[in-house]
Amino acid sequence: MSCEDELTVRVDSISFSYGSKRNPCGKTLKDVTIHARKGQLIGIMGPNGCGKTTFMRCINKVLKPQEGVILIDGKDLDRLKMMEVAKLCANIPADVPDDFHLSVEEFVALGRYPFVTGIWWEGEKDERMVREAMAAYHVTHLKDRKLGELSSGEKARVLLAKGAVQQPKILLADEPSAHLDLKFKLQVMQALKDLSRQGVTVITASHDINLIAKYADLVIVISDGGILSYGPPSEVINEEIIRAVYGVEVTVIREKGEIFVIPLRPAEPEKGDDADPRPCEKGIVAD
Repeated sequence: MSCEDELTVRVDSISFSYGSKRNPCGKTLKDVTIHARKGQLIGIMGPNGCGKTTFMRCINKVLKPQEGVILIDGKDLDRLKMMEVAKLCANIPADVPDDFHLSVEEFVALGRYPFVTGIWWEGEKDERMVREAMAAYHVTHLKDRKLGELSSGEKARVLLAKGAVQQPKILLADEPSAHLDLKFKLQVMQALKDLSRQGVTVITASHDINLIAKYADLVIVISDGGILSYGPPSEVINEEIIRAVYGVEVTVIREKGEIFVIPLRPAEPEKGDDADPRPCEKGIVAD
């Protein structure tokens, strides 16, 4: 099998802008190319507004790039219907609104909706898969609770169960460990790592550099809509790149194969650092 055959996600030279001809915004994504293989966990780093979330929304066809091509499992994303995309790609959002009135069991069952073929939207097989997913992520005891009643940690496990029951080729996780304590952060990232070991390509955006360093196979650093660096954590996570991207002085410690990033202080600003390189429409947020 060639390397090309193993690619689950192939993003070639995509560019995206929220602007219009009447109100130009500049490109939120600029000529981005990424190739991801089956079973890889890819971590996306970058400051607020750099384009991380926009990039993932392009992969699951919520947004359509103005330039470039995206292939999912060898299929041209532009030619796929949304239901076909949902069979290939699961999405774990940064959060779910508290007024979402479905029960946990009903919400997890939504992950089976793309596979509906009969009159009744869920069959015996789907119900079994939902039960197994809830058990695997330890949320069975919450099955009758409403999502808005859950803690952040409980909600994170429910989102993982819904993503897993979808049996995707690709799982997109946007800030999956946000608002969680240390224990739950590690549990969520380990769950994503376990999914990748089962053959799922996991792409996750995070501001927690230490978690990315610990769990990611590859790291993508996005800055101002373009890829600043791309490679294994050992090559990408260093003092120079973090200073350039976040404007922060750090110490990076490498010990026994682990990488630890210790923030020290804001970096001294260079001339022109305060200027906004991407004037945009009021209210538009890229990330």
